[in-house]
Amino acid sequence: MLNHIVLMGRLVRDPELRYTQSDIPVASFTLAVDRDYKGENGDTQTDFIDCVAWRQTGEFVSKYFSKGSMAVVSGRLQLRDWQDKEGNKRRNAEVIVGNIYFGSSKKRDSDASAEGSAPDYTGGGSAFRELSDSDGDLPF
Repeated sequence: MLNHIVLMGRLVRDPELRYTQSDIPVASFTLAVDRDYKGENGDTQTDFIDCVAWRQTGEFVSKYFSKGSMAVVSGRLQLRDWQDKEGNKRRNAEVIVGNIYFGSSKKRDSDASAEGSAPDYTGGGSAFRELSDSDGDLPF
């Protein structure tokens, strides 16, 4: 059987790092993930998905990610049953993080927000430049 999930979204709040009684680090955070389609009124719908990262992954998340960071999470979906203060049975779905990756760099995010537009990846001192049809022979 297969239980694998990959999500890309922004952290809703700073990750919360805690330690178990055995001194094992665990970080919890919520990702805001936009759906691929728009609703009837044309608005993009967003899902808020709880994520849990253990051990070194949890410490990594806590150290390098914060509210608003774009993240790509790979892991497995897990359902957890629990009781609330009134004794009612509750169920929660969460992603147990196997790997987490940066969805964008801080430099790109700050450049885009400072200029009010998408960053330019075609030059500006970069070793890469965009090719056009008039460039002659293509390198492949």
